[in-house]
Amino acid sequence: HVQLVESGGGSVETGGSLTLSCAAPGYVLSPYSLAWFRQSPGKEREGVATIDIDEAPAYSDSVKGRFTISRDNARSTLFLQMNSVKPEDTGMYYCAARWGYLSDTDRLLDSWYDDWGQGTQVTVS
Repeated sequence: HVQLVESGGGSVETGGSLTLSCAAPGYVLSPYSLAWFRQSPGKEREGVATIDIDEAPAYSDSVKGRFTISRDNARSTLFLQMNSVKPEDTGMYYCAARWGYLSDTDRLLDSWYDDWGQGTQVTVS
C-alpha cells in the first residue's frame, strides 16, 4: 500500500486560493491513478479531481474551471491548486491512489481507490 500525506490546508477567504499537496515519500507514484476527494460536514465524500497515469485530468462539475490537479512523479507528489474558492468548498480533503487505470465513469468514485491519506482541512469563509 502507498502511504499518502496531505498538507496545505487552512483557512482562506472567499475568492482566494490555496494549494494542497499529497506526498508519498519512498513510493513510485507513476503507475497509480490519483485523486482528490472531499467531505463536508453532513455530506458524503465526493470526488473533486482525478489524474490518471497519462496525466489526463477530470473534475467534478462543482470545481471545473476553478481547481487544477497535477502530479510530479519525480517528487512522488500530487497537487490541487484551488482558485476562486467558495464557502461550499469547505471540507476535509483527502488524496487517494489506485494502481493502474480507471474508466472515465469510475475515476471520481471513492470505492475504486485503495490507498488514502489522513486528510487536510480547508475552511472557506
